[in-house]
Amino acid sequence: MRSVPEIVAVIPAYNEEVAIGSVVLGALQYADHVIVVDDGSKDGTAKLAELAGAQVIRIQRNGGKAKALLTGLKAAKRIGCHAAVALDGDGQHRSEDISGVVVPILNGDADMVIGSRFMGKEKNIPRYRIFGQKVINSLSNAGSKVSVTDSQSGLRALGPRALDNLDFMSDGYNVESDMIIHFADKGLTIKEVPIEVNYDVPNGHKKGALSMGMSLLSNMVSVIGYKRPLLMFGIPGVVLAMAGLALGLLTMADVLLTGYLMQTLLSVGLILVGAFCGVSALTLNSLTLLMKSKL
Repeated sequence: MRSVPEIVAVIPAYNEEVAIGSVVLGALQYADHVIVVDDGSKDGTAKLAELAGAQVIRIQRNGGKAKALLTGLKAAKRIGCHAAVALDGDGQHRSEDISGVVVPILNGDADMVIGSRFMGKEKNIPRYRIFGQKVINSLSNAGSKVSVTDSQSGLRALGPRALDNLDFMSDGYNVESDMIIHFADKGLTIKEVPIEVNYDVPNGHKKGALSMGMSLLSNMVSVIGYKRPLLMFGIPGVVLAMAGLALGLLTMADVLLTGYLMQTLLSVGLILVGAFCGVSALTLNSLTLLMKSKL
């Protein structure tokens, strides 16, 4: 009988022939088995991954990182591993960090462990990435009620309970945040360990930083709007309504004396927008509670 691998590395890859061979060879030093999900590549990614010793799952048409990653993780679950480690195929992640992220899983201390670039000293990380990541982290933490320092890290380990709960929808690079929120809702334990990342790779992100950032931001706003509508709409609504009311009171005397109506119109507008946001928040919150009660 074939023994069950303790650690399986899962590598989603799209046109990564430049780096995929070395990434697979590096992963095999710390994992018992490597799965490369070839996400519709047009180059030699799949062939080079196989030559390096990986099991290759081919997706005929490019479907994005979420589809490729979830396909690989579900394949790891079918193998029956004790821990599945996801890492990028472009060479940014150090293979030796695989050992660090799996330890809490194998010790039974966590269901998912995220390799954080922002724990301890932040080395060689572009400032625009640090700023953007902190914004996304804040939104992700608000949506999941779990505090993490690197919600978008592609290096993470999943234990058996996490692999049993991959029943969520995601798209593209949103998968990292969606995974955290989903697992947090399921009551799974999420921890972080420090890692280092090499950004000086020949074939980095396929999507521009601005485009990817806007996509992540849009997704997080949608998630928070659904899961925590009182936070997303209620608080801004109250603030706008109060600002409008204050502006109306402060300018009432001026309107009576001068007949100048512009400030009054602005005040009314703020009150109406604030009231609309408040009503929307209460309505969405009621719908969310109703849907949860039926699950």
